Parts: sequence; structure tokens; C-alpha cells
Amino acid sequence: MLHSMQCFILAGGFATRLWPLTEKRAKPLLPLAGKPLITYLIEKIPKDLPITVSTNAVFKDAFEKWKKGMKRSVDILIEDTVQDDHKLGALGAVAQWIREKNIDDDVLLLTGDNYCGFSFEDFLHTFHGITLIAVYDIHKTDRAKLYGTVITNQNTVTGFEEKPIQPKTTLINTGASVLPSHILPILTEWAISHPDNIGGIFEELLRRKQHIECFRFSEPWFDIGSFDTYLEATTTLVGDNIISSGSISPDSKIEGSVVIGSHSQVIKSNLHNVVLFENCHITDCVLENCIIDDNSTLSHVDLTHKMIREGTILVPKGSPWET
Repeated sequence: MLHSMQCFILAGGFATRLWPLTEKRAKPLLPLAGKPLITYLIEKIPKDLPITVSTNAVFKDAFEKWKKGMKRSVDILIEDTVQDDHKLGALGAVAQWIREKNIDDDVLLLTGDNYCGFSFEDFLHTFHGITLIAVYDIHKTDRAKLYGTVITNQNTVTGFEEKPIQPKTTLINTGASVLPSHILPILTEWAISHPDNIGGIFEELLRRKQHIECFRFSEPWFDIGSFDTYLEATTTLVGDNIISSGSISPDSKIEGSVVIGSHSQVIKSNLHNVVLFENCHITDCVLENCIIDDNSTLSHVDLTHKMIREGTILVPKGSPWET
């Protein structure tokens, strides 16, 4: 690293595609294999880098609570918006931070809703004062259509395509980049007219003949943007294991990847690839590929591939669980 560096994490989105799980919860605070998604990022960032997490007013209290549980200092920057259409925009939030804090350091820029399996130490070691982005080979063309793809010549970036109909490559941009201090004025200028387009700044840099390099990695990476990717990330990280802070009765059958949050109970039930959040009560159920939010009570139900809203009660009439 040629200059001092700071880390900026974008965590202000409203994540409507993951409702009801994100109806009252920021996506970066979703529990993944036993801890909040954003915590995985924080744990990878070198100890000497100051960290700023940008979110919005709706999630302020939740992030302040999360911050208290962290073992290192994190600055929470609150964007004063309570609706998605009032947001500064991802790039706008970065630009505002740069202007208001007079940032003239290199910036490790991360999106808080991604799981990155690679070493940030290795990533930063690759940085030599030239804009650097982390790219992942998703291998399947159909999946590449869902992301921004990165066209390269060896480790030099030559172009980008946003959700291409016919991808020229299966290399995708993973939302992790290092911005050298000398390009920050370009970012703040371009953000004025393009506040929502975080990926577009890299296309603008290429248009301005700025060199961009890529860091390729093969470790797991997930954009937790849908039910399927959330479940896929869980099964990849958990494997055929149980992560439990709750209780499971001996007459229950547990298979695949199962995560049970604190104060949750599983009684006489069959679970296969299931995530239970906190304070859930599951009795005589068969659940497969399901995610159950906090404070839910299920009894005598058979569910497959469902996301269950916080506080849901599904019980037979006359059951002692019925309220």
C-alpha cells in the first residue's frame, strides 16, 4: 500500500427482494451460519484500517447494537433517509463521505451484502496504487447474466457489461475494490450525475484512460440477494452440520445444513437445510429448504422452500401453541 488506507462499507440498501426477512432488518445484518453477514467482512479487514459503515436512518439502532458486539472500532455513518427512493445512492453515499471527511487516503470499498471467502490481506497485497477490483469466475453463462461481468486481458480490465444478455465472460465483479487516492476526485465529480451507479465508476475510469487491474480468487463468494443465494451460502458454509444456539429433542431428525438460533426449540421434527432465527418453536414439523424468522411458532406443518415472516404462528386449531 502506497498511502494510508481507509475502509468504507455500503450497508444502506432496503433489500426488497429478500422480504420478509429484510422488511425490518438490513441485509448485511442477516445471520449467516451463526453470525451477521457483515461481520465476516469486518473480521477480514486488517486491524490497522479505519472502518466506516454507511447505512440509513431506518437501521441506525440495529447497526449501533451490532457495533457494540464487535471487537474493534467501527464508525457508523447514518444517511438520513427512510425510503429507498430518497437515498443518496450507493456512489452518492461514498462521495458524500469523501467530501465531508476530506478523505485523501486510498479506499477499500466493500458492499456489505456480499460474502467474500478470499483473504483481504492477499487482496490488499496485490494493490500497487492502481484501481483494483476483486473478480470471481461464476463459471455458468446463465448465472453471469445476473451480474456485472468484467472483461480482462490477463490481469488488466478492458471492459464491463452490466447484466449482459449474451455474456462474453463468466468473470463477475464482486463488490470489493481498492480505489487509489488520486481517482477520488473523479468519483466525487461523476457521482453528482450518477449517484446510484456504484459499478459505473469503473466504466468511467476506463473512459478516462485510467488503468484498472483485477484480483482473481476461487474461494466461495455470494451476493446474498435472494432466497436461493441465501440458502446456497448457508449450505456451502455449514455443510452437513448443525450450528445451534438452541435446543433439539432427541426424537428429531436433522439432515443437511441446519442453523438454530438462540432460544429456539425443535421438538419431534424433521429438518433438512433449514435456518431458524431466534426464539422459534418448531413441533412435529417437516421442514426442507426453509428460513424461519424470529419469534415464529410452527406445529404440525410440512413446508418446502419457504421464507417465514417474523412472528408467524402456524398451528392446528385447538393446539396449546394457538393464541
